[in-house]
Amino acid sequence: MKHLLTATALLVVLAGTAHADVVGKDVEYAHGDVALQGYVAYDDAREGKLPGVLVVHAWRGHGENAKTKARELAKLGYVAFALDMYGKGVYAKNNDEARKLATGFYGNRELMRTRAQAGLAQLKAQPQVDPERLAAIGFCFGGTVVLELARHGEDLDGVVSFHGGLKFEDTPEEGQVKARVLVCHGADDPMVPPEDVVKLWKELQQAKARYELLVLSGAVHAFTDQGAGDDPSRGVAYNAEATRVAWHAMHGMFRELFAR
Repeated sequence: MKHLLTATALLVVLAGTAHADVVGKDVEYAHGDVALQGYVAYDDAREGKLPGVLVVHAWRGHGENAKTKARELAKLGYVAFALDMYGKGVYAKNNDEARKLATGFYGNRELMRTRAQAGLAQLKAQPQVDPERLAAIGFCFGGTVVLELARHGEDLDGVVSFHGGLKFEDTPEEGQVKARVLVCHGADDPMVPPEDVVKLWKELQQAKARYELLVLSGAVHAFTDQGAGDDPSRGVAYNAEATRVAWHAMHGMFRELFAR
């Protein structure tokens, strides 16, 4: 009887955790004359319209890391669209190339916003997405992009920046930030000094935005990137604990926003 109960319990657990494989596929689209290629991921076992999450890549470009994050979001019950900011097939081979690509957007914030909005339009167009329940997340350069959208009044429920750059050209007016904002920042990040964090906090406060600033001890820049190495003395390193805490905070906020 004991063995029978154990086997039965195992079957219950397996049945409760079984789900269809996540569907992931490339999506070609364009912004003006620029050809782009994003990636959509969702769990086709889930019924009905699902919340959509835009994923904005780090400064090297649209690659496997953004796709992995999209699939992780799909497993949590969201439709995720990893956009392309640079162009189909454009991916920096090194930091110097990445810097050149990202600088073109840092120096032209209108282009940054409109290119991201083209990706957001693709997310909304996915048949599995509820266009009334939308969020955006970004990593490093992508963190700056999603905060730029929020600061300029994009109609999103939530925005999450993971180790994003926090310098902006202007200050949002009161009521301009519609999205709830979560900023996940490494306490030891040498790329984003404390004064940038304080400035952002004051601006969000002045705008009367709904926001949380999560400062993670022991984390440096790119703490969610497993390809960043494990030497924090370089200023860039993966931190599994910081990633876990930040991702959990993101999912908790999304559950509240989307009543999941």
